[in-house]
Amino acid sequence: MNLSDKEIKPSGADFFFMPQWPVLYEDNHLLALYKPSGLLIQQDRTKDVSLIDLARKWLKLKYDKPGNVFIGMVHRLDRPVAGVVLFCKTSKGAGRVSASFRQGEVEKEYVAVAEGRLEKKTGRLLHHIRRRGSSSIVLDEPGSNSRKAALTYRVLAEHKNRTLVSIRLETGRHHQIRAQFAHIGHPLAGDLRYGAPAPLDKKQIALFAVRLSLPHPVKKTMITFSLPLPRGWPWSGNCGVEDSLFWNWNDVRDQVMEGFQGTS
Repeated sequence: MNLSDKEIKPSGADFFFMPQWPVLYEDNHLLALYKPSGLLIQQDRTKDVSLIDLARKWLKLKYDKPGNVFIGMVHRLDRPVAGVVLFCKTSKGAGRVSASFRQGEVEKEYVAVAEGRLEKKTGRLLHHIRRRGSSSIVLDEPGSNSRKAALTYRVLAEHKNRTLVSIRLETGRHHQIRAQFAHIGHPLAGDLRYGAPAPLDKKQIALFAVRLSLPHPVKKTMITFSLPLPRGWPWSGNCGVEDSLFWNWNDVRDQVMEGFQGTS
């Protein structure tokens, strides 16, 4: 897959409720945003505000739209995970992008901090995952109600007893990266659910959706959205961190919600 046709990074030209929150891309069919750690992507039983709620409000305010605003969700990130999220603004766009996900035309790249040092510097993890409640169980062989889970990884750096790793998903299963790395003895930093020894400061998980690439649903050209690692990322050295990108929703929640709740 050719990823060089068009790559989009934060430019500062447009922002989402506040200058430190970049809008990665917007056209008639797509809206690419940053999801900070701690913010739901879609409302759940907690009834906490979600990124999709904020996206609807932002579009309503930006374009002075009456009535309901359509936002189609085509993929997810777990609440404690941050990174690139793509929404669709039309049902046609949502249908075509969903088909691209199903047909394997979308490339998803993550950066993670794993506990311990991986024996192999590059590799492919192939397992089978069965969902059990709000968690996932990893199996070495196919089992009842299990689904194939595959990813490739590349070690970027090592420091003390942690490893910085780049990951590309081949499949998109529930908690896939978290569960597979825990299964091989390297849970992600901060991921208590899957065996990390300690939490991170604000209950984040050291997993960041750094890049998303797919064919545009109408133009058909490849389009790539990417973000730098956020301020506070748990790694020694700079690692490309830009101070303008915050990591935690709770750091900006009150500021954003004041404006969100003050509009109809």
